[in-house]
Amino acid sequence: MITRILLADDHALVRAGIRNALEGEESLHIIGEVGDGPSLMRAIDKLQPDLIVTDVTMPDFEPITAVSHIRQQYPKMLILVVSAYDDDVYVQGLLRAGVNGYHLKDQPLSDLQLAIKRILAGKRWISSSLVDKLLQSSDTMANSVPILSTRQSEILHLLSKGMDNRTIAAQLGLSIKTIETHLTRLYRRLDVQSRLEAVNYAHRHPEIMKTAVSTGSMQAIASSPQPILMPQGEQSAILVVDDNKRYRQQLRRIISRVYPQAMVYEAGNTEDAVHLVRQTAPRLVFVDVVLGDENGIRCTRKIKKQTADSRVVLMSAYPDREFHRLGLEAGASAFVDKKNLDAAALRQIITDSMA
Repeated sequence: MITRILLADDHALVRAGIRNALEGEESLHIIGEVGDGPSLMRAIDKLQPDLIVTDVTMPDFEPITAVSHIRQQYPKMLILVVSAYDDDVYVQGLLRAGVNGYHLKDQPLSDLQLAIKRILAGKRWISSSLVDKLLQSSDTMANSVPILSTRQSEILHLLSKGMDNRTIAAQLGLSIKTIETHLTRLYRRLDVQSRLEAVNYAHRHPEIMKTAVSTGSMQAIASSPQPILMPQGEQSAILVVDDNKRYRQQLRRIISRVYPQAMVYEAGNTEDAVHLVRQTAPRLVFVDVVLGDENGIRCTRKIKKQTADSRVVLMSAYPDREFHRLGLEAGASAFVDKKNLDAAALRQIITDSMA
């Protein structure tokens, strides 16, 4: 059986050395070579090799994020890191991210052949000089980890998934500036200097994520409001208007949890919102102040023209007094900060609207 291998290293000389070391094995076939992160990801999608032999210090390449992505997209693809770095913390981070082996460049090339055979046999490979270092690091690892806030735990979890600040902000319904502030505090809490170090810390201390998830879940259970129960057969329509699809879906899920009988609709712009208002006559409408290039306050005004009975709640990730004043003038009943719009707040708003 032929194993198809993709080589990734920004030094052509190193790639040539690896190629020469492997060409003697008839069962190994090198199908491509790349020298940077973007080229590696494109080659993986195009060639779909059986094994990737890669360095970790190429241009435009963040190894933890890349390995995590490959693991999600191609769970059976094997990954062997060939690197000059023997830092135990770095190695542990990559092993936890999902690499099948870590080989040091200063080891004999014959060991590289052995490493590949070991990985193809379903085992993990670590250069012998690293083993003692990793064992010592494991023995001396601190038993306790910092306690993170719920928000810090959420952000660390999303960092581990490879998300950038803009994506995290969209996921959590916060501003990018707020995310940057949380990241600064998180780095200080973990005693790290960058997002890569924070991700490495999470991989080295998986208990911090387990503790965070457990603690966060317990807090959510303790503070989660009981579902709103209405008389049998009674339903009310609720409309969520936001140009961020992910945030709309997140808000819809929370609303459905606290008010299971609600018929929840979504719109991403004013035109769709007005159309749905005509069709469903919603009891309650949540409208973001900024709808892409549109204005949520104008959207509110148009909604109120269609149905004076619908209660409109304006939302914003950037609370502003002028927005608040203009929104109330347009017919909104309330103005809320997105980052405070949790299950408890939604339950209160819905309860008031249904009274």
